[in-house]
Amino acid sequence: QVQLVESGGGLVQAGGSLKLSCAASGRAFSIYAMGWFRQAPGKEREFVAVDSWSGGGAYYADSVKGRFTISRDHAKNAVYLQMNSVKPEDTAVYYCAATIVRGTIATMTREGTYRYWGQGTQVTVSS
Repeated sequence: QVQLVESGGGLVQAGGSLKLSCAASGRAFSIYAMGWFRQAPGKEREFVAVDSWSGGGAYYADSVKGRFTISRDHAKNAVYLQMNSVKPEDTAVYYCAATIVRGTIATMTREGTYRYWGQGTQVTVSS
């Protein structure tokens, strides 16, 4: 089993920055990719970013491209989401997710791909 714990959420003003962290434990050595999803009140959970897939690299949702940066520290089994120039529409619960299954970029943007999830961390952007 893999356990994921997110941290770093909070209240931030529009235009500001926030960095989220996710630490993996358990069978973290088997993780192929780690990603971030978010869910706003009344909305479906949506893909935000993922790091590491077939060939390696990062991929972002269009809504956050150019503003958010995902990074991974393999030695620490951790993934981070640097959020810059945040907007009120970024307000959501952010979830870290991990999969041990190899796949394409398209596969890694799908919620169903990920077996392991963190508890979520709230990000609130004030206008």
